[in-house]
Amino acid sequence: MPKRSSKREVKSLAKSILDQVTQEAEAQPGKNPAAVALGRMGGLVGGKARAAALSPKKRSAIARKAAKARWSEAPK
Repeated sequence: MPKRSSKREVKSLAKSILDQVTQEAEAQPGKNPAAVALGRMGGLVGGKARAAALSPKKRSAIARKAAKARWSEAPK
């Protein structure tokens, strides 16, 4: 009769697969890690800066348009 695998074996196998996949994703050729970090830093600031620069009336118009698009019947 074949031996059943334990939960620990399954979990360790899943973790090793996940570790391999994430290492491959992090090591994408052609991307400069410093440039990626700089772009992310600007992206995190961008939305807040844009919202601060807009008038309340303009922000409301943008939000209204987004809600209308989100709840419309048309497929995305």
